[in-house]
Amino acid sequence: MELILKKDVENLGFKDDVVTVKNGYGRNFLIPQGQAILATSSAKKVLAENLKQRAFKEKKVIADAQKVADQLKDLTIKITAKAGAGNKLFGSIGNADLSEAIQKEANLAVEKKYISILGGNVKVAGPYEATIRLHREVVVNFPFEVVVEGK
Repeated sequence: MELILKKDVENLGFKDDVVTVKNGYGRNFLIPQGQAILATSSAKKVLAENLKQRAFKEKKVIADAQKVADQLKDLTIKITAKAGAGNKLFGSIGNADLSEAIQKEANLAVEKKYISILGGNVKVAGPYEATIRLHREVVVNFPFEVVVEGK
């Protein structure tokens, strides 16, 4: 079943992508949730026209996202956290904590839903890497470090 996505769907595609999914997933989940519509020939023509018109606007958005990406590449973040024996943290550091640290350090607003920490939440102090998706075409690998408070 071919569908046109109306929203970004994780592990499937971005808004306005034409995707092929199993019938049940499309009919029972994506379409009723308002995340996709059927990809009929007329819907594909409308989509093509909308994408043409949006291409000019996208250039500015991509340029802005690239500027933010360049600022992030120059940034070094160290998040302090309380830890016990073996540098094991009390709690964990997640994408919301990283988003907050970027906001404090560089005054850049990066939404937590666009941050993905490799390996999930951080539970031990040390260096880590996160992937930040600023736009469908602009993705930044962002290194950061979790340090023990008081050391």
